[in-house]
Amino acid sequence: MNPWRGLNKIPKSVWLVSATTLINRSGTMVLPFLVIYMTSRISVSPGAAGLVLAFYGAGAFLTAPFVGKLSDRFGPLPVMKISLILTGVIIIFYSFVENYYGILLVTLVWAVISEAFRPANLSLISDETETEQRKTAFALNRLAINLGMSIGPVVGGFLSAYNFSLLFYVNGITSILAGIFLMSSGIDPREKTGRSPVTESDQDTVGETIEKIKEIKKLHKSILNDKTFLLYMLALIPVELVFFQFIGGLPLYVVDELKYSTSTFGILMAVNTVLIILVEVPLNNVMAAWDDRKSLALGALLCAVGFGAMAFSHSIILIVITIVIWTFGEMIFFPSSTSYTAILSPEGRTGEYMGYFQVTFSFSLMVGPWIGAVVLDQFGSTILWSGCFFLGLISAVSFMMLKRHSADNR
Repeated sequence: MNPWRGLNKIPKSVWLVSATTLINRSGTMVLPFLVIYMTSRISVSPGAAGLVLAFYGAGAFLTAPFVGKLSDRFGPLPVMKISLILTGVIIIFYSFVENYYGILLVTLVWAVISEAFRPANLSLISDETETEQRKTAFALNRLAINLGMSIGPVVGGFLSAYNFSLLFYVNGITSILAGIFLMSSGIDPREKTGRSPVTESDQDTVGETIEKIKEIKKLHKSILNDKTFLLYMLALIPVELVFFQFIGGLPLYVVDELKYSTSTFGILMAVNTVLIILVEVPLNNVMAAWDDRKSLALGALLCAVGFGAMAFSHSIILIVITIVIWTFGEMIFFPSSTSYTAILSPEGRTGEYMGYFQVTFSFSLMVGPWIGAVVLDQFGSTILWSGCFFLGLISAVSFMMLKRHSADNR
């Protein structure tokens, strides 16, 4: 059995969007080095540099729901194109801003425009694929992200040693090139196959009319009244807070407490990237028929065990084992979470639901690393990793308690 066989069924449009993502991510180098840039070039304290990242997270947090609705109204492609082009322009402009408060403002604008790409991207992939293809399609998109991220930060490390400004120029130009590629790709989004909207002239049977009325109610129902989706969002947050310790508590634990070098930590993180590149697509192809709730629970449990076991991991070998465990959790959790969001979203509102789904991700990115650093500093590593285990366990149990949904429920 060929575990990659599902890729030949992925629509051409998804491949082109993934190629766009690869181009864009291959130039991602400003954000990973932003704190170093702020402390070494702008000469601010580490705390002030961290606030810049918080502003980026806040921008992503605020923009996701509104962009999702824009994507539903005007289509995901225009939103993605505008996001890529304007992001490139803003990043290049960023290199000329030296006032700290000006940097905070530009960072907020940068995040709002740049992060608009994500909900639109997820919405397009959802609309272009069938239910049984989605996990593999989302895994393919994540493969493009991780391939790009294995290039951009590495190149950025060399460029920063020579001239920090080059990071902004290369990152900005790459984003613009990704936008140009998307514009010239010729993607023609397929027509959605949902039920036709009700019109006053419809002369259907009573049963059909009732079904169409229910469909219209779904279309106009406030997302705040969708209890299943709200519970799902709440279930996502604990495990996402755990996951973001890879840029919060984990580097501080490995470098400051265990006294390994930063280069060693970089190599350890490469274990995560290489596994994702080699395993995620075939893994999700094999698990394509799984109930998303079970996949989510398994992914959350592996994240809980992986990060929780860090409390007993002091040698390189044991740390690598924990990274392998939570990386498998990551590879299962993220495609499944996006797939389940697509299933929960009513026809014609995928972008809106993906936007709110992205809110949990942005919120966790904004506060997760900060919480991890504070807990590690104030209470120690044992409390941090034990807390990660219990948070992941809460999410795992919560996912299994969610109501079963299928594409037919949309």
